[in-house]
Amino acid sequence: MTSPTRAPERTAGGIGDSPLRPDGTLKVAGEFAYSSDLWMDGMLWGATLRSPHARARIVSIDIGPALATSGVHAVLTHEDVPGHKLYGLDEPRDQPVLAIGEVRHQGEPVALVAADHPEIARRAMERIAVEWEVLEPITDARAVIADPERNRVQERGGVTRHQPVRVGDVEKARASAPVVVSGEYEVGIQDQAFLGPESGLAVPVTGGGLELYVSTQWVHNDLAQIAPCLGLDESRIRMTLAGVGGAFGGREDLSMQIHAGMLALRTGRPVKMSYNRFESFFGHVHRHPALMRYEYGADEDGRLSYADVEIVLDGGAYTSSSKAVVGNAASLGVGPYEIPNIRIDAYGVYTNNPPCGAMRGFGAVQACFAYESMMDKVAAACGISPVEVRRRNAVSQGSKLATGQVIRSPAPLAGMLDRLEAMPMPPALDASDLRDLPGGVSQTTHGEGVVRGVGYGVGIKNICFSEGFDDYSTARVRLELIAGAPAVSVHTAAAEVGQGLVTVQGQIARTELGVADVTILPADNRVGDAGSSSASRQTYMSGGAVREACRAVARRLLDRARDRHGRADLALVDGKIVASGAVVASLEEVLGDEPIEETREYRHLPTYPMDPVTGQADSHTQLALCVHRAVVDVDVELGLVKVVELAAVQDVGKIINRLSLEGQIHGGTAQGLGLAVMEEIVVTDGLVRNPSFTDYLIPTILDMPPMRLDILENPDPDAPYGLRGAGEPPTLSSTPAIVAAVRDATGRPLTRVPVRPEHIAPA
Repeated sequence: MTSPTRAPERTAGGIGDSPLRPDGTLKVAGEFAYSSDLWMDGMLWGATLRSPHARARIVSIDIGPALATSGVHAVLTHEDVPGHKLYGLDEPRDQPVLAIGEVRHQGEPVALVAADHPEIARRAMERIAVEWEVLEPITDARAVIADPERNRVQERGGVTRHQPVRVGDVEKARASAPVVVSGEYEVGIQDQAFLGPESGLAVPVTGGGLELYVSTQWVHNDLAQIAPCLGLDESRIRMTLAGVGGAFGGREDLSMQIHAGMLALRTGRPVKMSYNRFESFFGHVHRHPALMRYEYGADEDGRLSYADVEIVLDGGAYTSSSKAVVGNAASLGVGPYEIPNIRIDAYGVYTNNPPCGAMRGFGAVQACFAYESMMDKVAAACGISPVEVRRRNAVSQGSKLATGQVIRSPAPLAGMLDRLEAMPMPPALDASDLRDLPGGVSQTTHGEGVVRGVGYGVGIKNICFSEGFDDYSTARVRLELIAGAPAVSVHTAAAEVGQGLVTVQGQIARTELGVADVTILPADNRVGDAGSSSASRQTYMSGGAVREACRAVARRLLDRARDRHGRADLALVDGKIVASGAVVASLEEVLGDEPIEETREYRHLPTYPMDPVTGQADSHTQLALCVHRAVVDVDVELGLVKVVELAAVQDVGKIINRLSLEGQIHGGTAQGLGLAVMEEIVVTDGLVRNPSFTDYLIPTILDMPPMRLDILENPDPDAPYGLRGAGEPPTLSSTPAIVAAVRDATGRPLTRVPVRPEHIAPA
């Protein structure tokens, strides 16, 4: 027995610290192994033939010339799918593994090739002869709403989901409102623009099973779609997360997983598939474009009396996550403001435009641009400041969302606005440095025609999965002695997609068990489901599961120590067994040769589906707020924009890792900046015109300005450590803040994002 000593010191690298990411050095040095780096001796290369048309019937396919190509081992069509021919992220699972008789969007997969070399696979793919009957694509989302039967892309009709929200009496409120403003808004298609294209490796195993190494956001949901299509039981497929080069929602849907599996099973050889950038634009879903009509009524002091809203979201040809996107847009469609009378109609529709699904802040981003633009209109009509109109209508503790859900324990929005408004402004424009001017060193201006503008934006985002989804995560934690010292291993299926989850899991284990040596095992399906790395949920959900598993291990450890020491007052403090503030035993003594392992599931508070008529429900488990101020310089003659500074106030409940948190806020803000002034997939008649990073522009280090951050900690008592999901909210509020600042500088209405020079400069 150890003699009692003073209480131990706190273990470094726990909750509240900012330990360096274990993958950070490898990534910045170019040494991290991404899924595109996978290699196995004897592997084949897979390639996908895709439709060049937005809508067409397949009259015939001749794969003979491709099969006759030297070095080709397999050419497959939908007739070769061994199991179910349809898959999908959500019900109904309506997406063909390979096109069956008709293609419904440009880039839809039609056939597969496996060959000895990627160039051979590409050449063989080009030799597949397809006879097409090209059809007129359905591309007008509003036309689908007007006549869903006539504008039918899917057999089930044109509308994915219609979600109304009804509160009070809008018509009565309209009749008595002294101030009425309206607007129509449009959001273009934004791409996730992750840097690592879709890729992976499928390896057949003895007995007809399969090992898949893929970059994904949700291991188990992938498995649930892949197994039926391959005709295999889930137990015969081993899924392992490969290195993920970013995601932002674009890896929730399947890309090459089933295709590589089919080719591997057919050839009996490992098969690697890796998209190039061009193919990647067609290989994943994008952010839903939106058409929105808003009308607000207010009194002369700017207090809102009603909102009348229509939101139309174009999901493309298949369902993907459109139903959830519509639910978010409807439930958060008027933002974090108190409005007594509300009518919202949110629609998701099928078209032959590019497929759309999950992207950071989905549904809430589109609505936020519109409702924040409307708040500025109300402010102008009432002669009050943009900040004051938001302050007067801001929700607070006990307020209700449009769905009737009561807001619990966020930071008061009015107080966040006060803090934002009080932040120092950046210095005035110094035209002597061309890098600080709109247009930069291209010398489009030396300060002439440059006007400064300031704008504000507020966003509210649901955290975790909503509307009754059984949202949970699983973690297995093992405590043992390795080389005579205590060590912890943590095993979850949670996908590390660049957000820093592996770091956070280690921090939680160190905090709970007081052991510095923590190993995060590779994510795979040998442990239970962890859910998706989306909806800002993994620190909440998988972090909660790791915490619960650690605490179960700690209880068993203490039970063992109490039995050995005959004392009931023992506690585990920073990796030591302590009583009355003194150490009485070490972990080494208690553990011995008997490891302790526990597996736990963690669930958040229950949520409920929105009422199909009124939209009323407690549909979300947690809500998070972020507010932005944008300062811009605009060359009003040429329409060029320089974002000078972005300031943000965000409530995160509890700071788990400040360094990673600040990175999330910066990153989310950067994507909001991209949507505001540059990022858009341009589509004409269902065809993508700019599928490259040459023509699809994303912010660079020169575009992203300095940021001022004020991070608040108002704990959520129902969340692990009181934390609040933080990755998505800054993506919402940054876009309308930047556009509002450009409006302030130019006086232009700017009802569409991204804002382009032609929207600003004189005609």
